[in-house]
Amino acid sequence: MITSKPNILIVDDDKDILKLISMRLNAAGYATSMANNGAEAMSAIAHQRPDLVISDLRMPAMDGMALLDAIQHSQPTLPVMLLTAHGSIPDAVRATQRGAFSFLTKPFDSQELLQQVASALHLNGMQQNDVAEHNNTWRANILTRSPVMENLLRQAKMVADTDASVFIQGESGSGKELLARAIHNSSQRNTKPFIAINCGAIPENLLESELFGHSKGAFTGAVNSHIGLFQSAEGGTLFLDEIGDMPLNLQVKVLRALQERTIRPVGSTANINIDVRLISATHRNLAVEMREGRFREDLFYRINVVSLEIPSLANRREDISLMANHFLQVFNQKYKKSLHGFAPEALEILIAAPWPGNVRQLQNIVEQTIVLATTHIITANLVQKALQDTENAIVPFEAARRKFEHHYLVTLLKTTQGNVTQAAKLAQRNRTEFYRLLERHHIQASAFKESKESE
Repeated sequence: MITSKPNILIVDDDKDILKLISMRLNAAGYATSMANNGAEAMSAIAHQRPDLVISDLRMPAMDGMALLDAIQHSQPTLPVMLLTAHGSIPDAVRATQRGAFSFLTKPFDSQELLQQVASALHLNGMQQNDVAEHNNTWRANILTRSPVMENLLRQAKMVADTDASVFIQGESGSGKELLARAIHNSSQRNTKPFIAINCGAIPENLLESELFGHSKGAFTGAVNSHIGLFQSAEGGTLFLDEIGDMPLNLQVKVLRALQERTIRPVGSTANINIDVRLISATHRNLAVEMREGRFREDLFYRINVVSLEIPSLANRREDISLMANHFLQVFNQKYKKSLHGFAPEALEILIAAPWPGNVRQLQNIVEQTIVLATTHIITANLVQKALQDTENAIVPFEAARRKFEHHYLVTLLKTTQGNVTQAAKLAQRNRTEFYRLLERHHIQASAFKESKESE
């Protein structure tokens, strides 16, 4: 959930301490929330991810050290500050060695508290007094209230300050280009071009010319020189979407361009220096592609300096109603309509739908319902019909294969009551490969065991 200022979660079993710290932080312009113990803190973090956690070290049940470990497991980029009495400073020092941002001893100085908070937020990609920055203009086109997405965006914000190559993995339609553009907007290159190309949408014989350009007469039809996208993105960011679809012979040339920071247009004998930040993305599993010889391992390590995985819409269902209402406003304006919203039953159907096409599919569904709506409210029947039309439509091969794989794996696990060994034998796959398939489709075998035991 986007707020107007940084939010800090304070955790302490002493209510007076909670109130004192909260008052001091509120007075300094921060938003605060409070938890009385570690369990409450983890629930608060799951519901709405804060920008910083300040926790007492000594608490009953789940103490500050256990809370630190739990946060590092679930939200590794979330900074944690610890409060400790003078006698437990050695424990606090050990906590910082295990990943805590810092610790303060009680009674603490207010100015030191504020300085530590500002430093922690700066490390987390935020500035205390930069309200415009925290208004998230850099990520304005990404709508979310999902803690998973918020954590991903914080990682994106941190990497944006560097020039490291970023590799984004996610299903088709999940918003990979939006994330890439947000990284560019937050970087020092944001005044320079952001150039995007879908490597799978351009014929192989034209892709090289599109990327590197060509000189006049380089091939039949090349009546003029052409500047490629590497040059067009000079000083800015080049986004190579679906890089997993790039042919092997072209992968070699992209690798050379990244290593040498130069390109050579098709038909030219002169090299051209380039200054470009590369972001790439794919829906494919490049580990499998490399193992089967379809993607170069050396190129993978060059593009995968920092890896980000964008969740599918099915894994961020709390965003569905938010996005649906946003698209409603967009298409109301486009088609000059004045629909007031969705019927509650219609929203329930949207939230429960499988969404194999992710955000792009949701956008298309909302647009279709608005075009066909004859009342001021979008009804459940209209949404249901739009979803059925989508299911009956011809989908891209990769989307159809993913849908089949997911259904096939679920059927196997239901049949074997969650026994992965048996399921792998039925699928004639080894256990390691079968586990990779389950991970790719975000399927937990244990869920099928639990559901069977509870029946």
